[in-house]
Amino acid sequence: MRFTKDHEWIELDGDMATVGITAYAAEQLGDVVFVELPSVGKTLKTGDGMAVVESVKAASDVYAPIDGEVTAVNDALSTNPETVNGSPEGDGWFAKVKVADTAAIEALMDRDAYEAFLQTL
Repeated sequence: MRFTKDHEWIELDGDMATVGITAYAAEQLGDVVFVELPSVGKTLKTGDGMAVVESVKAASDVYAPIDGEVTAVNDALSTNPETVNGSPEGDGWFAKVKVADTAAIEALMDRDAYEAFLQTL
């Protein structure tokens, strides 16, 4: 699993990746009440807004951690958005993405680097 400074995570399996928000992001948001997911087939560029998470505190954009194409979304979040709080780095995933360049993931932070980054916030 790799992480961005915007608190997204990505886990690669071959040329497919699962994307979501980190436990830290879910904690900062508070109770998630709505998730707007990207559409299947959407082409993503690194840093593009790919989803929106609304909580009782605020609405926040979720950014694409890598270039690729959305191949699936977690439809369960439509009826159970609180899954993002309960399992942000598991069942609360947002999208599956066919990755354009798998080597680009190496540029993202590993868990140790992300944990160190959190200490600077």
